[in-house]
Amino acid sequence: MTEITDSIDVPEPGTTQDDKETEKKPRRGGKRGKKGPLGRLALFYRQIVAELRKVVWPTRNDLITYTTVVIVFVVAVIAFVSLVDWGFSKVVSYVFG
Repeated sequence: MTEITDSIDVPEPGTTQDDKETEKKPRRGGKRGKKGPLGRLALFYRQIVAELRKVVWPTRNDLITYTTVVIVFVVAVIAFVSLVDWGFSKVVSYVFG
C-alpha cells in the first residue's frame, strides 16, 4: 500500500519508504562531535538564551493575581488538612482513650 505525501519524488521500483529514510539519516560525528567541551557549553548557553527569548513573561498584575490565588489555595488546603487531622485525633482519642 502506498502513502500519499506532498513530495513529488517518484519512488523507484523495488524500494520502500523505509529504504529511503535509512539513506537520508545523517552520519554521526558531524559538527557537534568535533566541538570540544567549551564549544558544547557555549552552544548550550546560546540555546538557553534563544529559548528564554521565546518566553511570554507575565505582567506585574498577572503575577500578583497568580501569587494571590496560589497563597489562598494553599491556606485553604492547610485549613482542610488541619481540620481533618483534628477530627481524626478526636475520633482516635474517643475510641482508644
